[in-house]
Amino acid sequence: MESGWGSGAARADGALGSKRAKEGSKTRSRRRWRKSKTKASRLTHSMDLHTMTQSLVTLAEDNMAFFSSQGPGETARRLSGVFAGVREQALGLEPALCRLLSVAHLFDLDAETPANGYRSLVHTARCCLAHLLHKSRYVASNRRSIFFRTSHNLAELEAYLAALTQLRALAYYAQHLLATNQPGGLFFDGDEGLIAEFLREYVTLHKGCFYGRCLGFQFTPAIRPFLQTISIGLVSFGEHYKRNETGLGVAASSLFTSGRFAIDPELRGTEFERIIQNLDVHFWKAFWNITEIEVLSSLANMTSATVRVSRLLSLPPEAFEMPLTADPKLTVTISPPLAHSGPGPVLVRLISYDLREGQDSESLSSLVKSEGPRSLELRPRPQQAPRSQSLVVHIHGGGFVAQTSKSHEPYLKSWAQELGVPILSIDYSLAPEAPFPRALEECFYAYCWAVKHCALLGSTGERICLAGDSAGGNLCFTVSLRAAAYGVRVPDGIMAAYPATMLQSTSSPSRLLSLMDPLLPLSVLTKCVSAYAGGETEEHSDSDQKALGMMGLVRRDTALLFRDLRVGASSWLHSFLDLSGHKSHTSSVPTAESMRRSVSEAALAQPEGPLGTDSLKSLTLHDLSLRGSSETSNTPELSMSAETLGPSTPSDVNFLVGPDDAPEAAKAQEELSTKDRGCGVRSSFPEGFHPRRSSQGTTRMPFCSSPIVKNPFMSPLLASDSMLRSLPPVHIVACALDPMLDDSVMFARRLRGLGKPVTLRVVEDLPHGFLSLATLCRETRQAAAQCVERIRLILAQPAPPAAPPV
Repeated sequence: MESGWGSGAARADGALGSKRAKEGSKTRSRRRWRKSKTKASRLTHSMDLHTMTQSLVTLAEDNMAFFSSQGPGETARRLSGVFAGVREQALGLEPALCRLLSVAHLFDLDAETPANGYRSLVHTARCCLAHLLHKSRYVASNRRSIFFRTSHNLAELEAYLAALTQLRALAYYAQHLLATNQPGGLFFDGDEGLIAEFLREYVTLHKGCFYGRCLGFQFTPAIRPFLQTISIGLVSFGEHYKRNETGLGVAASSLFTSGRFAIDPELRGTEFERIIQNLDVHFWKAFWNITEIEVLSSLANMTSATVRVSRLLSLPPEAFEMPLTADPKLTVTISPPLAHSGPGPVLVRLISYDLREGQDSESLSSLVKSEGPRSLELRPRPQQAPRSQSLVVHIHGGGFVAQTSKSHEPYLKSWAQELGVPILSIDYSLAPEAPFPRALEECFYAYCWAVKHCALLGSTGERICLAGDSAGGNLCFTVSLRAAAYGVRVPDGIMAAYPATMLQSTSSPSRLLSLMDPLLPLSVLTKCVSAYAGGETEEHSDSDQKALGMMGLVRRDTALLFRDLRVGASSWLHSFLDLSGHKSHTSSVPTAESMRRSVSEAALAQPEGPLGTDSLKSLTLHDLSLRGSSETSNTPELSMSAETLGPSTPSDVNFLVGPDDAPEAAKAQEELSTKDRGCGVRSSFPEGFHPRRSSQGTTRMPFCSSPIVKNPFMSPLLASDSMLRSLPPVHIVACALDPMLDDSVMFARRLRGLGKPVTLRVVEDLPHGFLSLATLCRETRQAAAQCVERIRLILAQPAPPAAPPV
């Protein structure tokens, strides 16, 4: 008995030891993976470009010679060929990158802020070179080992060679921009025909290699697993839609279960490219709004700060009076939003870490809109905190087509806790159902309402900050411009995170990065802008459906899509978590009503205003902004301020560098060859170089040529100098690897040139939208903290004196 027991114990101990050994092996494998990524990242920053290139060429030649001597086998031949390709592309890429680096400093905001699209493109290419260098060293050291995984290393080398080839093409495109643009200008500066030709040529490039094994190689390693999860979810989501499947949790569960896309990076990259090129804005609206599902948003809020107040309010569409800044005895009427769908309520969310005076008043309670079981996080307390001296008005991002304050609530709760001030986040109506200028009208109306009724929000309103990210940053600028035009109080400062300031269809060095950005592909950007400009319609022709083939099945009613997603995801997750004992309310009719519509319910029920939708689209914002006020106020102050609403003239907009840098920039352009100055975009490539082209056929990309995108209230970068002088101090936090980086740089340079107080902080190695990823890793937390610090700077002290004009 003892012997048998001892034998069984020994077997158990042996099994336990084997299990621990396997777990230890997995842990060591993960550590080696992280270590290899860290080494590649360090190589990017520690070696200069020439040394890195020469080291890579030497290793490539050595590996090429080795595998060439291994006989006629197919694998050896491919390995030899891939290293030959690495050598060729590295040698061809270095001169182009050196040329860009030699002039990149001319496009910086200042010496303390070395950031622009040219620098970002060079950095991205260096990341790819560094990874290939690290992989080449690994191959050289382990190629004789019996544990050398030949097929795995070959596939990775081929993927990064394809990426390097495409990056070389982008470097030549950047040289073309440098030769075509005005000195110091980052955006493509040619006629519309040339811009369209450039963009059509650019979108034919192959992109799938950046969405497979190379996904997110340019970002910090901590972000890459998240990007991989998103890409797998996206392609699986699109796969279900292609088969016309939406109900019973299929679409939602696809985000969590998709084995074949996880184990086959090449398949994932191909499918990802097909989706971003072929699916319309309604698909992206649905996918981005996945986080709006009740179960998912509840899980996100479980990890966020706990606040005393989180209330969704519905502001009635009633006109009210605001005092003029120049003469408080005079007032101007702020009319409710009218564009496209007539008067309608505006939804806002009040978030406060402490319960403050006024926040539980009957007046505010009468505005509360029910959201279901989690709509009210207001808890009774023995006493109220006094009103805060400050207020933050927040405008969320989402490409003007998706998301609400609910999506951004987790980091807004953290802001409320860290800043100790109430936050009012605006839920503006979304395109394409509510195109420009509906969102601007609603945000301006909500901002003015907040200024007038700040006591109800728990603030005295002594200091007011406008804050927003991406599309919300754009709306922060335009709301401030409109407030100045109306003559009412402008905010004390603006904090804009990675804002979009140029919505015109054009290109810039940083926009070239959209070829490889999994969160902001160029085709998706253009579809969002087209929807916001009113170019994305509900009806689609049969020819379009035939051109899309099976992908045309994804076009369906958006409301039905959201309902199926919500019901399906809730059902699937409740089943997964074994919560069947709790009665689900997701299938009830009131739940469907709790989902905020893109166009407000009251607006849909209202008839159109005196001018129809078509006539509204043809009006400039000068006309639109005066409609509500001209009928009730004829004050001279309003007339004078409203004159700035007119479209800016070319002479008012100055994108040129300062006088000190202008000769150097002009000289740099003169040094470009006549070939680089050729009108043909393909002439940018040297003889014998051919980038890889997309195999997905014609891209559905609506290049918006409507004059409305040049409206300064849609593209604030195009505003006149007199309009920009009316802005308060501006603090911008941008991402170095964001396709929108040049929007921030050029906007900051224009403000600096006018002597306006402006700061630009550029965070490294993070993607667009890092605020929504604030809890993901240390780098995103630090970047989010930068945003909080700038808001605190606006709220804590008066604006610093303006810098002298450059």
